[in-house]
Amino acid sequence: MIDIHFGPQVCGELTSAASREWLVPDGVGGYAMGTVAGLRTRRYHGLLVVPGETPASRRVGLVSLDPAVTLPSGARVRLGAHQWSSGDVDPRGFELLERFDLVDGLPRWRWRIGAVVIERELAMLPGRSCVAVVHRLVAGGPVRLELSAACTWRDAHGERRADGPTPQVEAVADGAVVEGAYRLAGPGWTPEGQWWLGVHHREEANRGLHPDEDLWYAGRFAGELERPGDTVSVRAWAGRLDDEPPPAAEIVAAARRRNRRVVATAKPADPVEATLALAADAFVVRTGGTAVDVVAGYPWFGAWSRDTMISYEGLFLCTGRADEGRELLRAYAATLSEGMLANTADTGRVEYNTVDGTLWFLHAVSRHVTVTGDTDLGDELLPALRSVIDAHLAGTRYGIAVDPADGLLTQGAPGTALTWMDARVYGVPVTPRTGKPVEVNALWINGLAGLAELTELAGQDTAELRRRHGQATASFRDRFPAPSGWLHDVLDAPAPAYPLGGAALHDDDSLRPNQLLAWSLPFAPLEPDEATLRRVAAGLLTPLGPRSLAPDSPEFVGRHRGGPAERDGGYHQGTVWPWLLGPYVDACRRGKMSVDDVFVGIESHLTEFGLGSVSETADGLAPHAATGCPFQAWSVAELLRVRRKGQ
Repeated sequence: MIDIHFGPQVCGELTSAASREWLVPDGVGGYAMGTVAGLRTRRYHGLLVVPGETPASRRVGLVSLDPAVTLPSGARVRLGAHQWSSGDVDPRGFELLERFDLVDGLPRWRWRIGAVVIERELAMLPGRSCVAVVHRLVAGGPVRLELSAACTWRDAHGERRADGPTPQVEAVADGAVVEGAYRLAGPGWTPEGQWWLGVHHREEANRGLHPDEDLWYAGRFAGELERPGDTVSVRAWAGRLDDEPPPAAEIVAAARRRNRRVVATAKPADPVEATLALAADAFVVRTGGTAVDVVAGYPWFGAWSRDTMISYEGLFLCTGRADEGRELLRAYAATLSEGMLANTADTGRVEYNTVDGTLWFLHAVSRHVTVTGDTDLGDELLPALRSVIDAHLAGTRYGIAVDPADGLLTQGAPGTALTWMDARVYGVPVTPRTGKPVEVNALWINGLAGLAELTELAGQDTAELRRRHGQATASFRDRFPAPSGWLHDVLDAPAPAYPLGGAALHDDDSLRPNQLLAWSLPFAPLEPDEATLRRVAAGLLTPLGPRSLAPDSPEFVGRHRGGPAERDGGYHQGTVWPWLLGPYVDACRRGKMSVDDVFVGIESHLTEFGLGSVSETADGLAPHAATGCPFQAWSVAELLRVRRKGQ
């Protein structure tokens, strides 16, 4: 894997160290997450974040273990880091960090206090909500190490305040049980019990959300580090509290071995691919410990069907996980209703509210069969896939239907945003894209052709599918090219002066990246034209991927910043989306255009934000600072897929 490490000039400079985040997933939807500095900058940061019934319904448990070293002289040095609502940062343990490493995906800190060097490693027990934190004396000593446990038990999207109930902490043999929900275990436990008031999260402040919370100082662990190699370790776990996990050092070693196996199974061609393969692993989870699913992004997303299907090939087929992928596709097929794939919202509700998620599902099944040769799965799912086509031909929810006049797919209903550009401000869609969106119709044509191929493999008649594919393709080629030199983004859209259902329609030729799918998909309706692709790249391409809208558009928003309304308003109005680099590279390769230099910026990004991973979004204007989730499934999956495809 690529070497990710930082020395004292990054570790000791708070802005740099606190803007680089690490993630250690547990494989069931929970995680440990924080920054290189050790400073919690988000409400979502913690050492034990526990999944609920769905991956998005997480709860924050153990927030931090703040180290303090008592030297032979009697001096006490605190190595933690917190920012307070006053603006003060205290303690400032990051100033004593001499190195941070991400080793096999696991974080390692190294503090130097004169001749004394202490190292911390952290891992989660794969398949269980359990974290292990190991502190080792590397040089110097003897010293005494204390670890102050700051705790809470709350929804990951919120805060807990001292004016509410006091957390219930019950002492047990080697530590404590907090709120009956999770257990802390380690040496020399001393109960404390007081509020730390006004802990500040600078990233939540930047996002226009409430930035402060109060933490419960439950107690501290302590142990002697007499000679190099001595350790003081703490474990915390949720779920079966009487089922004690292995020793902390064993958990770290097991996690390291597992991560190496994950990388080896993917058979990476180079260190970047190895890094992306391990990054991809974070998103594949067993919800409830059994069902395979995909977390769309950390730290706040759960499972979203569109994201899952766009990510499918990269996460499963490029990493040697086809068997798990098969299981996932079968489970998702069972959710089809009226020809639409279920979309599990972060609220936990099952919703049917995308026009493209189902079409991406057709694509994922087609790719699975093509790449693996698993025709048995194709045969098994064929009736379900045919039901999708039949429902779209007959018409289904939200005005989703095939226009019999041209065979193209139209969609839209008042107050809805059914494409991937689905942001809302105060409940009103920013980009409803009512009509015939370009990528939706590219996916429709791709789906018809893919299903025809699966039908043919099953030895069945494909004449009707081929006819419909031919009609839609001819209409696409006739209608989507725009006088501007690129493709229309939406055909037959309501004119701005008319509400949905008004008399006037127009064709929207805004320069957006959705058109890339018209050239990139396996059964794309158009052959790439170099001149057109260069026009698209000139307006949209950045080092981290294509913008969602060209900068010369009146609606362009160059900075994805501010409060929720401001951020959502610019989400698809110029913000960069790294996942779109996949379709861009595919289109260029099909057009025989070189893409050798396209990956330079995004590969450098692997060490700049979510360490070893790819962010959800970035600013549309330079320097294209990363925004959104630091760890995003489709961003990682698409980069891994197109890099592997080019080997």
